[in-house]
Amino acid sequence: MPLYVILSKLTDKGAQTIFKKPERILEVNKELEDMGLKVLQQYLVFGEWDFLNIVEAKDDQSLAAALINLNMRGTIRTATYKLMPVNELIEAVKKAAEKRGE
Repeated sequence: MPLYVILSKLTDKGAQTIFKKPERILEVNKELEDMGLKVLQQYLVFGEWDFLNIVEAKDDQSLAAALINLNMRGTIRTATYKLMPVNELIEAVKKAAEKRGE
């Protein structure tokens, strides 16, 4: 299943929610699982973003639907990146080189 990095930034409303109920973070992870995503790792980030999540999803469409659901709540804003394992990159480069006869 594809892997993604989701960077998220709390809105004022989201920060208030977390301050009042910190375990809400884990509740959202469960909601994501109910939407077909699996949170593999989650970190607090000190910088421009507040959280970094590594998630697994069935496909891009499932991820997109879940992210729209999260973002429309008004508690976070996200940026998402699809990941490719290095082993897959190596294989892709080898195949491309073979096609060129190298």
